Amino acid sequence: MAMQLKVPSIACSGCADTITKAIKDYDSEANVQVNVEQKIVAVETKASEDSIKQVVTSAGHTVE
Repeated sequence: MAMQLKVPSIACSGCADTITKAIKDYDSEANVQVNVEQKIVAVETKASEDSIKQVVTSAGHTVE
């Protein structure tokens, strides 16, 4: 499943790394791309959108 999440709390590449690592820890086969400027996280995964949102929230970020 491909999804795009708006994550307004992304401030820098460190935030992007934290989010990417959290998602990869949850689903090692996930394809994660983070656009820091647009504050968008694009994820290609077999996991549900709700579970990915929960992972991002658990990593300390907010999802719109």
